Amino acid sequence: MNPLAILHQDEHIIVIHKPAGLLMHRSPISRDTVFVLQTLRNQIGQRVYPIHRLDRATSGVLAFGMSSKMAQIVTQQFEHHLVEKEYRALVRGWVDDSGQINHPVSDEDSNKKSQEAITDYRCLQKIELPYAVDRYSSARYSLVSISPRTGRRQQIRKHFKHISHHLIGDTTHGNGKHNQFFREQYGIHRLMLSSHRLCLDHPVTRKRLCFKAEAESEWEKVFEVFNWQQ
Repeated sequence: MNPLAILHQDEHIIVIHKPAGLLMHRSPISRDTVFVLQTLRNQIGQRVYPIHRLDRATSGVLAFGMSSKMAQIVTQQFEHHLVEKEYRALVRGWVDDSGQINHPVSDEDSNKKSQEAITDYRCLQKIELPYAVDRYSSARYSLVSISPRTGRRQQIRKHFKHISHHLIGDTTHGNGKHNQFFREQYGIHRLMLSSHRLCLDHPVTRKRLCFKAEAESEWEKVFEVFNWQQ
């Protein structure tokens, strides 16, 4: 695979743009042979330590510590809600101009009870297309900026399913008809969810750092065909 795009690197932290479809690390339930951790370690010739995680299907800004101590320091910022996280998603339907989803989220892979989960969002763009994708004569879609206050597994995908604004390309919690429409009409086969922006304090200098995801072909295609402003 191509080298991972590095957005920032110093002796304490490294920030990359994770491509969609790449697992964080080896999993006993996956046959994947390529992983973010191993690829990045091979690329820079040094071990790295996860600070946070992104699902396999999600792309975008992802940070690591260059040591376990540095990773732990920044992880504490996540735990104390000192990190700014903004995701971008393409969803079916027209969402409200802004809103908050407060709904417990469970982890199907464990026996844990549902946990509190809160997601803030605001609508950036809307479009109505003259295609009868589902039961209506036209199809509506929204570009959404999302700021999760909690970090549950697949929280964003589950929350937008809960309010019936399924993410495009979500084969687990999404709407198959709309996923198929985007595959056939636009050649988009991935989950349209990206870690768009991440701001945190440097673990040593304490300087505030902000990182933005690189441009991706699928997102550029959406902006082009929908005539949306970047």
